[in-house]
Amino acid sequence: MKYLDPKNDLTFKKIFGQHPHLLKSFLNAMLPLPQGSYIESLEYLPADMVPETPLMKYSIVDVRCRDNTGRQFIVEMQMNWTTGFMQRVLFNASKAYVKQLDKAYAYNTLQPVYALNLVNEIFETEKPEFYHHYQIVNIADTEKQLEGLEFVFVELPKFKPEIFSEKKLQVLWLRFLTEIDEKSTDISEDLLASSDIKEALENLRSSAFSKAEMESYDKYWDSVRTERTLQTDSFNKGETEGKTKGKAEEKIANAINGIMAGLSNEIIKTMTQLSDEKIDALRRELEKE
Repeated sequence: MKYLDPKNDLTFKKIFGQHPHLLKSFLNAMLPLPQGSYIESLEYLPADMVPETPLMKYSIVDVRCRDNTGRQFIVEMQMNWTTGFMQRVLFNASKAYVKQLDKAYAYNTLQPVYALNLVNEIFETEKPEFYHHYQIVNIADTEKQLEGLEFVFVELPKFKPEIFSEKKLQVLWLRFLTEIDEKSTDISEDLLASSDIKEALENLRSSAFSKAEMESYDKYWDSVRTERTLQTDSFNKGETEGKTKGKAEEKIANAINGIMAGLSNEIIKTMTQLSDEKIDALRRELEKE
């Protein structure tokens, strides 16, 4: 039996965008909801169209929904981390919060918006934690909070099954996202013991997908690989330019030190490979000072 990877755009939306009871189970497990305020029912909302930005067009605003109390939830899967992703998440959540307000309603009717972001890369390289919960809090007294927006970022590569969590279902859903892919054959009994995750696995069987869907599935992975290559090329270019700039600045600094030490142009040229014109220009600048 062959399974597909649940992190793919097609499969993620098939599971969580078409089965509200599975999405409810997932959100209740993953979100830091106040005690006794679990999600009881959900309705899907249309996803907002957000302008694509360079190196970020393959993040997925997969699911936007509202529960029976009016709270909104935005679920996003990010395959490749970018420095601007957090700002994009803040923009989406803020827009969802503001759009609740209508002329017929007062500000005190606004309901909280939760943004759950699953990231398939490590972005907090100096911290071992994989689960990051953000709130708007008072800096001097973090117990005081401005309610309305909350953000959760999960670094999937950092998650390990042995990590302790009071939420057993949270561990199981994270195992579902991190352990299952095209190479999976024998599924853990722990996963199969959960009726919700067992149903999600049924939706991952490759036999349940049409030829056109499989082509879309493969095309998405091609797109992710292309984006990752663009990110790597962009980073390497910036690193190269930075090194070049650093070397140029170092030559100028050495030339200035030579001038101040009373060295001749010939000696400075040998030290720095700068031209006579550049060295003379530096001498003039130093004379002005």
